[in-house]
Amino acid sequence: MAGKEKEYDVVIIGAGSGGIGAALSAGRLGLKVLLVEKSYEIGGNAAVSGVSVWEMGVGGTGIPFDIYKQLIKVKNASGIYSFNRHCTWKYKDGKSQFPAGADLTVDHSLGYRDSLRRYGAKSLAEDEDFVRKYWHGVVFEPKVYQDVVEKLIKDTGTITLLKNTSFQSVDFSKGLVQSITLSNGDSVSASYYIDATDSGYLCQACGFETLFGQESKKTFNEPDAPEIPTETINGVSLIYRIRPTQNDEIQQLPADIPQECWWRDSFPLTSMVQYPNGDYNVNMLPTMDGKEYMVLKREAAFKECQRRSLAHWHYLQTSFPEFQNYRRISEFMSLGVRETKRVIGEYILTEHDLLAGITRQKHLDVITLADHAMDLHGDERSGCTELSEPYGVPYRCLVPKGSKNMLVASRSASFSSLAASSCRLSRTIMQLGQAAGTAVFIAGNRQVNVMDVPSEDLRKELREQNVQLEWPIPRHLHEHIMNKKNCETWKTV
Repeated sequence: MAGKEKEYDVVIIGAGSGGIGAALSAGRLGLKVLLVEKSYEIGGNAAVSGVSVWEMGVGGTGIPFDIYKQLIKVKNASGIYSFNRHCTWKYKDGKSQFPAGADLTVDHSLGYRDSLRRYGAKSLAEDEDFVRKYWHGVVFEPKVYQDVVEKLIKDTGTITLLKNTSFQSVDFSKGLVQSITLSNGDSVSASYYIDATDSGYLCQACGFETLFGQESKKTFNEPDAPEIPTETINGVSLIYRIRPTQNDEIQQLPADIPQECWWRDSFPLTSMVQYPNGDYNVNMLPTMDGKEYMVLKREAAFKECQRRSLAHWHYLQTSFPEFQNYRRISEFMSLGVRETKRVIGEYILTEHDLLAGITRQKHLDVITLADHAMDLHGDERSGCTELSEPYGVPYRCLVPKGSKNMLVASRSASFSSLAASSCRLSRTIMQLGQAAGTAVFIAGNRQVNVMDVPSEDLRKELREQNVQLEWPIPRHLHEHIMNKKNCETWKTV
């Protein structure tokens, strides 16, 4: 029996960071929104994969800040962290401060505004003073994050959220999505659609061209690209959580897992971020390289990463006595995947944009700023130099080439592999979603295709939503972030 036919202003597939940003922006502007999520939990990597850390960086001044303001109303739900110790930093006697990797701890003297800069360091290893002064991110409890986002969605009164539901097929012709059939049997249609899936699945189903792996140097003439293309992608992580205890103890390693690291010469470095309650988020960098992940596929890769993460925890406890005061209490339900396929859009962001910076880019349609370095895990690619200033991401990166009524708002937007390694972070992706949701609102009002949304109108509306589009940050927006009315206390701003 055929499912029900339903109509919306916009249908969004995927409730990760991009889908959340898109749904909230469109819903707050009064659009009738359907947000579809294949899992029974929303949040994507930021929640179900335990990537519950917003790294330091410009941007993050729109919907991410709105979410943060709600998070800090809940005790121990969120905090701002600083770099406490790092393996490349030395004590006076020449010993590494933290051989295991990076130790990032909550600093109650800091607020959200302190999390809005990364650019300007020579490198983490060379510029300890700079990093200690400017590199601060946001850590949050994943379950509270999900609850906050779901309440914000409900409060709009215009968003329908469907969990445990995926799209099955799409009716697409001549650049237009006509309707989508969902796994629950419903056929849904809308004036506009947003693909916020982690691999551009809706775009792929429509036949839009994608990129995968490393592009060769001649493809975009990027200085740090390899001479020949490869299928190497960024590595994946299985994040787990540890908790301080009163007793020293080494947790027993299961009998079927060897103590040594059998898939590389040594265990990878680790990012350890403290939650406000004292637990730590433990992120191997990475647990598995991207190429192996693609060969094994999701389920088998997860099982292998479970084994590796247990061996990794045993290594930490036996190599560094301070970890004998902690217990591994859980692992997250899904792998943190950094890179998959990317949709070719009306503009492809490349390393050239990152190196040029916002002052030398000529784009008139920048819809978010970012300043993270090219961040590569699990291979030998170069190109991890810190940026000297932020760069802008153009709206055209959200428009699949030839699309009339669909946008893409996820890490599968139109980026080269090198550019994607920088702008894939959660707050940036959420702002891509915010721009996409706002763009379909403008497109609907003007009755135009997504490519014909006037950039000046889109940027004006985003500014009214307190999205940072200029650099340095404008005074009025800086004051908004500093305003006591926007947060519980001065320190949390």
